[in-house]
Amino acid sequence: MHLAETAPDTQAKNIPRPTWVAVPEADAPAQWHRVLTLLATVSLFIGTRAVWTQAASHRLAVAAVISLCYLSILVSGVLALTVRRTRSLARLDLCVLVTAMTLTLCTFALNHAGGDEGVLTAQAARELVAGHPVYGQPWPWLFRHNPDVALTPTMNGGYDLTYGYPPLALLLTAPLLWLGHGALAATAVTTGALLVGAVTLWRLLPVPWRSAATMACLGFGFLPSYARLGYPAIVGLALLIPVVAHWPRIGAGGRLGWGGLARAACLGAACAAQQLPWFLVPFLLAGIYAVRRGELGGRAAAGVVLRVAGMAATVWLLINTYFVVSEPRTWAAGVALPLTQNATIHGQGLVGLALYYTDGSDRLAWYSHASVLLTGALLALLVLFVRRLGPAATVLPWCAFFLATRSQDGYYLLMTPLWLAAAITTPAASFAGAWQPRPRFLSGPRRRPALVAAAALLLVPALASAAVAATGSPPLRMRVTGMRTAGPAAVSELDVRVTNTDDSALTPHFTLTTGQGMSHWWKVTRGPATLPAHASAVYRLRSPGPVFHVPRRPGTRIRLRVFTASPDTLSSMDVRLPGER
Repeated sequence: MHLAETAPDTQAKNIPRPTWVAVPEADAPAQWHRVLTLLATVSLFIGTRAVWTQAASHRLAVAAVISLCYLSILVSGVLALTVRRTRSLARLDLCVLVTAMTLTLCTFALNHAGGDEGVLTAQAARELVAGHPVYGQPWPWLFRHNPDVALTPTMNGGYDLTYGYPPLALLLTAPLLWLGHGALAATAVTTGALLVGAVTLWRLLPVPWRSAATMACLGFGFLPSYARLGYPAIVGLALLIPVVAHWPRIGAGGRLGWGGLARAACLGAACAAQQLPWFLVPFLLAGIYAVRRGELGGRAAAGVVLRVAGMAATVWLLINTYFVVSEPRTWAAGVALPLTQNATIHGQGLVGLALYYTDGSDRLAWYSHASVLLTGALLALLVLFVRRLGPAATVLPWCAFFLATRSQDGYYLLMTPLWLAAAITTPAASFAGAWQPRPRFLSGPRRRPALVAAAALLLVPALASAAVAATGSPPLRMRVTGMRTAGPAAVSELDVRVTNTDDSALTPHFTLTTGQGMSHWWKVTRGPATLPAHASAVYRLRSPGPVFHVPRRPGTRIRLRVFTASPDTLSSMDVRLPGER
């Protein structure tokens, strides 16, 4: 009886059981790392179908590569949620980066015609190779032969037809002109710069965060689209990435070393690529000074900042030397052109009040004043509150563009990878010991109210200037007295009675729009060039093309806009086609 009862237990002990190898918990990837890899993978879907559709019609080899990228995206999505080791997930992050780079190159192979900045950069490179002047030379035929390339209109009724950027992008483009006609060489430079920048950021970030670099630089499609348009700012972005990553460490211990000198050189080169990096420089230098002063004292911190600025200025000057010597006046005017060209207002910022929600303003210049004042206020706030605002030093400069006359979103999103680099590599702890100026009136028992009042006072001038600009009234009153059409939705001529209510003479420039942006300037075939103060006149306007086509869809808003320079003003009115209510 005893044997019978114990036999099953003996047999059970002899049965082989499955062996489960547990992965050590320390080696398993964090769930947020999985989610980040998955999000980077999902971001590659955006825009890919349109590119595949385009390739499938006439570039089957490219379409096949894109189909393989689809397979890679799907497999990566599965593996992101199933791999069991951190090292395996890190390798998957590399696979996602390679997939993103492949999609970027496929899209570039199909769309590389470039925009206005790419076309101008390529032409400037050709002029340089031919030994001709680069700056101050208008090239209107570039835009006549490329009707899809946008023009930048100016308040005086003209267009910006010259090269107006520092020369690094054109110097990099010149050796690649053999690639083909048009803007191909320029867009190849910017697309290549974006890929290098993405790899650099990917490499500089901690391993679990690397997919965020793929997502910010190559996912979603917006930065690759700017690269395909040939924006020199992409070159500046790529050069700023190694500068911004871990930037509070620059000059630690009072020594720059080869790494610090290289980062300062990249800062100078970025400033020689496009003007946007200029706005970041004072914020970075102020932050470096505050961190180093808290560590080393004022004199040593000033020495670090001077060495960084000196190296950056030297590299910037070396890149510009040829043009400084060969065409100093036109070079200086060209490099400063985006700040002095007096382009028409445009963008998603506060200027939208004058463009879309009111009939204009006679105080447009105050938007520029507000932007400058806000830049100074934000820099002062960074210095006063660097321990709190230091991690946002790479974001603060772009806030001022919201008040600028040109506030298009490209000024914000082109530098967003720098936001990511700072968010991951410069935590708040990096600024715990940073120096913050605290004069007597900002210290003492009522320190907090005094600091709040100081911050408010710094912002008041910018906000007041913005209010002055936004509350301006249109100086010109208009009434359409005649319209010549060529069909139900095509306008060829307009007769407009214009009354100048301002105290100064104005030179009006007319355009008709049906949405955001603006069409080419309409030609004035009758009416005075300058309308005296408190005078009226009838203007006959002719479409810049044979006719101006109006989309026949419900809710289309047709706006007649009149810009003047000296002073900068905008006057607008809604126009109705014959037969509309």
